Amino acid sequence: MKVLPNRATSLRDTLGNASDCSGRFLWGATASVSLRDLLRGTSLGGRLRELSGRSVLIATRDPLSAALALIELDGVAGRLIVGTPDLSSEHLSAVIAKGGVDAIVSDWGLHQRQDCDAPLHVRCGPTITRAPRVQVDPQATEWVLLTSGTTGAPKMLVHNFASLTAPIKSGQNQETDVVWGTFYDIRRYGGLQILLRAILGRGSFVLSSADESAGNYLGRLGAHAVTHISGTPSHWRRALMSPAVRAIAPRYVRLSGEIADQAILNALRSCYPQASIGHAYASTEAGVGFEVNDGLEGFPPSTIGARGEVEMKIEDSSLRIRSARAADRHVGEEGPAFVDDEGFVDTGDVVELRGDRYYFLGRRSGMINVGGLKIYPEEVEAVINRHPAVRMSLVRSRRSPITGSLVVADVVLKGEPDGADVKGEILVLCNENLAAHKVPATLRFVPALDVAAAGKLARHHA
Repeated sequence: MKVLPNRATSLRDTLGNASDCSGRFLWGATASVSLRDLLRGTSLGGRLRELSGRSVLIATRDPLSAALALIELDGVAGRLIVGTPDLSSEHLSAVIAKGGVDAIVSDWGLHQRQDCDAPLHVRCGPTITRAPRVQVDPQATEWVLLTSGTTGAPKMLVHNFASLTAPIKSGQNQETDVVWGTFYDIRRYGGLQILLRAILGRGSFVLSSADESAGNYLGRLGAHAVTHISGTPSHWRRALMSPAVRAIAPRYVRLSGEIADQAILNALRSCYPQASIGHAYASTEAGVGFEVNDGLEGFPPSTIGARGEVEMKIEDSSLRIRSARAADRHVGEEGPAFVDDEGFVDTGDVVELRGDRYYFLGRRSGMINVGGLKIYPEEVEAVINRHPAVRMSLVRSRRSPITGSLVVADVVLKGEPDGADVKGEILVLCNENLAAHKVPATLRFVPALDVAAAGKLARHHA
């Protein structure tokens, strides 16, 4: 692990250098912490020195406990492995072995489990104990973020303080009354970005919890007067189904993680006319690529080929990104296997230029093949979602003995209109806007759609 000759820039140093942390809080579902108190104490029981230079796995049930540990350990630990809440027992021991974990920080009895073998276990929690600042050798901490792999085993991507904070513009959202919130868990890239924005700014942050409904979280956001909030389009579609969506009046609404189609952008504009609404393109591998704030789906062609901090190109219809915001490598590998010879990350997201706008079609890996013809589910969903009675939809494949696959769609309606009429209207809409092979063979109305732990639609191919 790298030891810096001078004091490292870290999250806690950033807070300590702030003019005043009074009135700034991290609010969890069951507890809250003053950032000013955190600067004067610890959530790690006075054991910070023991964790210096170590490869530390943060494995907590409570996201607030995780946030506090991350703030304290950045610049202290040699490596921080940010365990996601859905990390299964099946993969936990592999993460520990591959990440060279020699310390585990947790808010529950991981030390009692045989699959959690590590020399050091430190208990953490949302309670701050008053304690003097412990002086340790400052570290250039590696941040290891987990992201789902095609085999189900998590990929372990190495970031650093600079790559994680590069997308956050100096001076942006620096008002003292800013309160951030996100439907993301802060242990995923999208949620961590919002936590960092709150810490590097001058405001507070309301953390979400996997144990609460969208309605309850919206209620807490309203109680703390949230001003800036983010989530995936699926998060937002679920939120719009709750009466509590009117409990907040944000100044800024942000979407990321999935394709933001025009239907969801228009719905949020209608719900929050006072807000600036934008969508960002980001991935754990490539970092934050760009933000679009004109209220339209897709992105302008000027984004492609421009020189600057982030460079993008289209190759084989796939968006590719090169920037200092990208991950360094996978754990255990010297160089990033996910970049080409020129340093571009192939995102796997397919785009198409129509007129003066690029539009996302979908993930190359999620393409459906119908009789040799390509179909991206997201492209079909964007058309279905245009119908005013539709809240959200999921397009998937179903096996066919003739064509190999058929396109089918599950649709959630906003209310209870006449199903037969709506079904016919949706099919007319699809026929008018899609090639014949992309039109769903069947439509099924369902009460809800599964959303994965990362906030994206759970896609399963039958």
